[in-house]
Amino acid sequence: IIMITPFIWSFTSSFKSLTEIFNTPAFHLPFPLDFSAYQAVFERISFTTYVFNTFKVASIVTAGQILTCSMAGYAFARLRFPGRDFLFLAYLATLMVPGVVTLIPNFVIMRNLGWIDSHEALIVPFLGSAFGTFLMRQFFLSFPTELEEASKLDGCNPLQFYFRILLPNSKPILVTFGLLTFQFMWNDFQWPLIIINSDHNRTLQVGLAFLQNENYTEWNVLMAASVLAIIPIIILFMFSQKTLVQSIKLSGL
Repeated sequence: IIMITPFIWSFTSSFKSLTEIFNTPAFHLPFPLDFSAYQAVFERISFTTYVFNTFKVASIVTAGQILTCSMAGYAFARLRFPGRDFLFLAYLATLMVPGVVTLIPNFVIMRNLGWIDSHEALIVPFLGSAFGTFLMRQFFLSFPTELEEASKLDGCNPLQFYFRILLPNSKPILVTFGLLTFQFMWNDFQWPLIIINSDHNRTLQVGLAFLQNENYTEWNVLMAASVLAIIPIIILFMFSQKTLVQSIKLSGL
């Protein structure tokens, strides 16, 4: 109830006028519904451009992290090489470094590369993930060694085992990690706010902030934009819910 209440208020407020938000009961849905706030969203900001930019960045980063993290997780879980455990622990230790500590160094790197105000700066730094590597490694460790030995007898090299056996049997964890990554990138605000200057490169969450100003905020328009921003994540979760639950059941076993 505590989690869903703000979403219900946002949804009902998006169909009210600015005065009705504060004059009527909080969860009252007016009749007939007023869609003027939704129309105003597309008039106030470049909403479709922001959605396209965010979808582009989130999709590329999600695909990149699934590839790099699954390959790194496979290497740390199944391949034997000198310093493997030390390297994994050192990589894992980066999770303890707060993100704000790396903001200035990352910005300097992006400036030196000439990527300020570009989508490359939103994509490239996030193509790897220590958390994703740890998640994949733990899942791959649960695979029976007999499966790997049988594949070797059939002539599979490590790369063939990864692509033909490991990945097809890892759909639940790949979908779960992909959903978490996509949601994180979709909701990311701080880094795009720092790195992006022009309106045509702006992402959705930063764009929504421009519906507010110091002196005046049209709350019904802001709530309508927030509802529209949530819809893609809800749709994505609905389509991946079965696989998401399956991954939770697998990790429980």
